[in-house]
Amino acid sequence: MRPGAAGTLKAVFLFFASVCAWYSGYLLAELIPDVSLSSAVYSIRSIGERPVLRAPAPKRQKCDIWTSCPPNTYAYRLLSGGGRDKYAKICFEDELLIGEKTRNVARGINIAIVNYATGKVIATRYFDMYEGDNSGPMTNFIQSAPPKSLLLMVTHDDGSSRLKEDAKKAIEALGSKEVRNMRFRSSWVFLTAKGFELPAGIEREKINHSDNSRNRYSGWPAEIQIEGCIPKEPS
Repeated sequence: MRPGAAGTLKAVFLFFASVCAWYSGYLLAELIPDVSLSSAVYSIRSIGERPVLRAPAPKRQKCDIWTSCPPNTYAYRLLSGGGRDKYAKICFEDELLIGEKTRNVARGINIAIVNYATGKVIATRYFDMYEGDNSGPMTNFIQSAPPKSLLLMVTHDDGSSRLKEDAKKAIEALGSKEVRNMRFRSSWVFLTAKGFELPAGIEREKINHSDNSRNRYSGWPAEIQIEGCIPKEPS
């Protein structure tokens, strides 16, 4: 073969090889999805690593209490007010009976009456114990609760200044051990039943007195709460 023909054949072969290489690269680029270099490096480094097991988010319970209530029980949560602007709350079976959102909470003693058989609220009211003569009306409200009722009481701000003997006796008759210990701006919560007895293990009353040396808020003690599950009436 002549030298010129050999050179031409070599050039054709190189051109053909270049075209094949370019086309192979083109096909490879089309078949492989776009992945950033950092992602590729991370994927390679992740091979062999142990998977991270994440705990599921805790399930929300009725009234935001800590533990779930078993079947055939009512969930409840009573929270006293804290300071001037943290309003008291009464929640029963995941329904806010008294609170800022329901616009039925105020300074004094806030009370909700619940039908024990149905779990439905009968009435809610608040009684200012700093101004006005509301001790008598509150006594009448408490005594008007029908048999087989649950009564839930929380203070916001001051619940003692104008609390008179008749009201103390009415609350004491329902089982309160702390109503006579209330002082100016004491935080107090109380759960009780009328016409039947609550189980012995039910958390039903707490009190926290104002003490300038340890108050959470300026002039007010920390809010307090009780919560739990009340067995329903057997059907």
